Amino acid sequence: MTRKRTRESLAHVLCEPCPTCLGQGEIKTIATISYQILRELVRESRQYNPKSLRIIASQKVVDFFHEEESQSIAMAEEFIGKTILLQIEPMYGQQEYDIVLG
Repeated sequence: MTRKRTRESLAHVLCEPCPTCLGQGEIKTIATISYQILRELVRESRQYNPKSLRIIASQKVVDFFHEEESQSIAMAEEFIGKTILLQIEPMYGQQEYDIVLG
């Protein structure tokens, strides 16, 4: 008896072809990066209890937060008890971001 794979691989679901190398490699999707940022944001805020929080990311990631995940940002703000600011860094690639604790 053998098992047949019926679903796509996890890497295929969570990643997309890299625009730089034209699909020879893979990068995380904007949604995957956004959820990673939110998890790290909550983790960092619990550990350090900052006065303020700022996410610095690429235009695509910030747009995704504004358009698709604005409710998630609002929920994170309510959970943390602080305002989360979004800042665009034009030199950042899709997977690059910083979380600045103030």
